[in-house]
Amino acid sequence: MPYLIDGHNLIPKLGLRLEAADDELELIAILQEYCRRSRRGVEVYFDGAPAGHAGSRTFGKVTAYFVSRQSSADAAIITRLNTLGRAAKNWTVVSSDREILGAASAAGAGTETSERFAARLRREQQPQTNRHRADLARGDADISAEELRHWLDVFRKR
Repeated sequence: MPYLIDGHNLIPKLGLRLEAADDELELIAILQEYCRRSRRGVEVYFDGAPAGHAGSRTFGKVTAYFVSRQSSADAAIITRLNTLGRAAKNWTVVSSDREILGAASAAGAGTETSERFAARLRREQQPQTNRHRADLARGDADISAEELRHWLDVFRKR
């Protein structure tokens, strides 16, 4: 089941800062990893795109919609739900905004709060992080030959 995500609503729930210049890109990177592991698609919506920067961009299985300042991500998500029609039942909407969750339920889509989705992302990410640390401790980390050469060059220069 693919997701429609209220991006600026999810960012602080993951411990990212809305004031950061690259907060949207950080969230997109996290969602890309989630999509890779879950094999699900994500549409994420962000408010407040400056003039000339509104529109959509695709990052693998993540499509990011940067909504102009004349509208809102909330309105774009509700419009998308309306466009989906009966197919909305195949989607899950992630937000903590009651209006969006209400519109999603009315359209027949699944709902999940941003807090719950963020907690699940952290839980699913942690075992992989712990596994990576264990691999590093054993010396089994995946590293390309090119990365190995780069780091050997860096340490030789010291």
